[in-house]
Amino acid sequence: MLSPEELAAVDDFRFKHRMPTRAAAVRELLKFGLAAAGIETSIDPSTGIKSSEFGVFGRGPDGHTPGKSENDAED
Repeated sequence: MLSPEELAAVDDFRFKHRMPTRAAAVRELLKFGLAAAGIETSIDPSTGIKSSEFGVFGRGPDGHTPGKSENDAED
């Protein structure tokens, strides 16, 4: 949960960058933070994309695909 000050900062970022939703702004800020920490994400910064296209990691042509669980590990 965000404090009122943090929420205001997210909203300021959202409106300044014309982001479609608060969730899109949070994902974009998370992507910036991961990049600053040296963790590569698969989406290049761009403008004019749909909120469904904002994300930290890329999506396949069929949307999100479930990852391997511990139960799927090979013996």
